[in-house]
Amino acid sequence: MTDLSSIDQNTLLEKVATEIARRFSRGLPIVGTGEKRVGPPFCSVCDTPGHCLNRCNSSAQSVIDAGASRIGALPGIGAIDAKIASMIDHTLLKADASKEQVLHLCAEAAKYGFKSVCINPYWVPFAAETLKGHPVEICTVIGFPLGASQPAIKAAEARLAVDQGATEIDMVVNVGALKSGQLDVVEDDIRAVRNAIPGVVLKVILETALLGDQEKIDGCKASQAAGADFVKTSTGFSTGGATAPDVALMRRVVGDGIGVKASGGVRNQADAIRMIESGANRIGASAGVKIMHELRGLGGGAAKSTSSSGGGY
Repeated sequence: MTDLSSIDQNTLLEKVATEIARRFSRGLPIVGTGEKRVGPPFCSVCDTPGHCLNRCNSSAQSVIDAGASRIGALPGIGAIDAKIASMIDHTLLKADASKEQVLHLCAEAAKYGFKSVCINPYWVPFAAETLKGHPVEICTVIGFPLGASQPAIKAAEARLAVDQGATEIDMVVNVGALKSGQLDVVEDDIRAVRNAIPGVVLKVILETALLGDQEKIDGCKASQAAGADFVKTSTGFSTGGATAPDVALMRRVVGDGIGVKASGGVRNQADAIRMIESGANRIGASAGVKIMHELRGLGGGAAKSTSSSGGGY
């Protein structure tokens, strides 16, 4: 065994810190011998945020034994906020989203236990690699944001996204066809994507701000008939976003058969709860971190999310 007594303590600590930083930046194991990948900016010990005192009790106790009188930690995820977190698709769809911002989005999703990250197709491989080993789904958008692409193009785009790591697909319905009463076209458009990605969660964005109530009803029925797993209110890039009456209408039409996702303008805890009470079981939001901080009573001290400034949601 190497005698460490002759080594300068500050030099040793500096070398250890440098090695930890090197491994962390590359997603290499830092603690233990397992092969599980960890990487920036996740915890190097485990991927269960907010449970430090439970998961690493011995380490916490050693800090106390060394003389600490107080230990700071993020609050653990409780039953209520964990349930809401598991309904949130943490979203960043703005055109100028950078690699660093997508990385930060992924870190937030892992930290808070969000259901998925929702990013543009280009970022799917990066997000899938970044979140490897974490239970966060990789959601991307197809035919976005207008929905006017040909069905074959939407299907090919969806298939490629899944091949590159996407586990959920949010496609935009052919809004023009829906408003023209061409329900066979709408249904065939959705079915083309459904058939291209069997077994993958498919959500259909209706863009409710552009539709009358009967068109919303028709869009929900076409989505359900074509095998969609969710109907979704909005892209967040049109003239309006989710409203509680629209969510309630969509839930009445689809019943318990498929999910309802509220997206567009869900910016705080009150918005999220209102949508859930109206029948939504998934929320698309770029303000997921803010919502979680409000649930935990940390509104005043919440750090600004990199993704909170845009994405249309």
